[in-house]
Amino acid sequence: MSTSISNKNGKPKKKRITPTDAWRDARELIWSHRHRLALGMLLMVVNRLAGLVLPTSSKYVIDDVIIKHRSELLVPLALAAGAATLVQAFSSFALSQVLGVAAQRAITEMRKSVQEHVARLPTRYFDSTQTGILISRIMTDAEGIRNLVGTGLVQLVGGLVTAVIALGVLFYLNWRLTSITLLALAAFGSAMALAFKRLRPLFRERGQINAEVTGRLTESLGGIRIVKAYAAEKREELVFARGAHRLFRNVARSMTGISAVTAFSTVIVGVIGVILILVGGRAILSGQMTLGDFFMYIFFTALVAAPLVEIASIGTQITEAFAGLDRIREIKAMVTEDEADATRQQCPAIVGEIAFEDVSFEYNESVPVLKHVSFRAAAGSTTALVGSSGSGKSTLISLVMAFNRPISGTVTVDGCDLAAVRLKDYRRQLGVVLQDNFLFDGTIAENISFAHPHASREQIIEASRIAHCEEFINGFADGYDTIVGERGVKLSGGQRQRVAIARAILAKPRILILDEATSSLDSESEAMIQDGLQSLRRGRTTFVIAHRLSTIRSADQILVLEGGEIVERGTHEELLTAGGRYKQLYDKQYRFERNQFINPGEDFTPELPKAATSATGAGPLLPTNL
Repeated sequence: MSTSISNKNGKPKKKRITPTDAWRDARELIWSHRHRLALGMLLMVVNRLAGLVLPTSSKYVIDDVIIKHRSELLVPLALAAGAATLVQAFSSFALSQVLGVAAQRAITEMRKSVQEHVARLPTRYFDSTQTGILISRIMTDAEGIRNLVGTGLVQLVGGLVTAVIALGVLFYLNWRLTSITLLALAAFGSAMALAFKRLRPLFRERGQINAEVTGRLTESLGGIRIVKAYAAEKREELVFARGAHRLFRNVARSMTGISAVTAFSTVIVGVIGVILILVGGRAILSGQMTLGDFFMYIFFTALVAAPLVEIASIGTQITEAFAGLDRIREIKAMVTEDEADATRQQCPAIVGEIAFEDVSFEYNESVPVLKHVSFRAAAGSTTALVGSSGSGKSTLISLVMAFNRPISGTVTVDGCDLAAVRLKDYRRQLGVVLQDNFLFDGTIAENISFAHPHASREQIIEASRIAHCEEFINGFADGYDTIVGERGVKLSGGQRQRVAIARAILAKPRILILDEATSSLDSESEAMIQDGLQSLRRGRTTFVIAHRLSTIRSADQILVLEGGEIVERGTHEELLTAGGRYKQLYDKQYRFERNQFINPGEDFTPELPKAATSATGAGPLLPTNL
């Protein structure tokens, strides 16, 4: 695919989807399940042909048995009707089993396909798309295809087959009456075509609204502690209510359209009834039709009208399925990281030398976050990043992890441009401890072994020991089999952080990212795992965003960022001696910690240095938020 996933602003581009695209997707879907659908069609034909026996027998019951008193025909006619009924019952059951399984298999395969595609989209796509929207695409939109590969499409075809056969019989019985009836049916068909054209955008919009409402609800429930902490329950109720009412208005409009189609079909049936009474009655009086012919004609007219009403209902469902296919196609038209990797070179085991060469980056056009950043991190060295909030530290880390690409300049690993290296190979050699430590709703052991799922219990315990997790894990009744809850909610912040560190230890990475890795730990806990982090960093290229400047004394180089630029670089001692921005930050933190030690609990607000400016003269520097 050639569709670009994002524009200059980092927002995903969406390829315009046409009805032709949706039809192509539908054909591919139907073709992949052609064997079960063919069997379903066969069962449907048998079912509908068996359904013709009873209305056909009505002519002989009236004309031969009742009027001509041929009683010997009663038993054969009754047996034929009974056998046809049994065939209908069996074929209906078999039809639901054959196509029901086919539909569920198709839904499952579609969900797997969409989830696989979504999981491989670039990170920046997830930054601009609600989780609930993606969940709706994967779970809800895929559900609609049951009407294409399930009973819906087959019933639609079966209804048409029945209508065509019945129409042939009607022409045989009375072609004049049938010609008049066809005019009414043609009007009905035109009305349905118009209705489906109007309903499809409504179904498409409904999926979008439903996804947005689900997305906001997911966020609200996921952040319920924040909602409650700020007593914002009422505000969230109003936000959800607005979304729910938008969904209601859409459903109400679509229901009005469906009701109009149903009402019009009822009118058509009534019109056909009037035609039967007037034209059919005169045909009987004139001897052109027998009474049995007339009753048979009524039954077969119902066989024409009933499928058309059924087609209206099934057609609406299929229209909804096409709307879901449209939305799924939009997602699948976006280029995944794997597709982009197809043209890149394999990344063997790396040594770990990372270099930035004149790198600039921006999330929004003309709003640079990094400006002409250049530095080299030798293999096995530790690089610490220091700076105030918004200075570009986390963005620089995201470039190291290849979550984003530079707007200009290059990031190299062992001398190779990272943009030319396969991301999957490269990321297998990363270990990450982020500030927001995400844990899955599983056991502690499962979370520690996430990057190494086949690790033995002994390896998990060893990683836990280095990260000092054992002290709290052994305190749980279930030990390593303790369930941590969604996002690790059953553990404290410090415990979650230590589990994340153990997870990184077990991954045995060549490049290690520590983004505020000890920010959730108290001083005592931090001191306990410093030796573990020191062991983890040994021999690995490490990038550290420091929470406490005292923890990066041993870094091989410290980069001080302000306004997206490196304003200072050097070791801890060199930067203190230089007396620049790093020393200002260090002195402020030292005074703060000393004040807290002498007067615990007393508020301390560090003063801004007078006329303190960045090395580029860009303006006053803000206090750090490390």
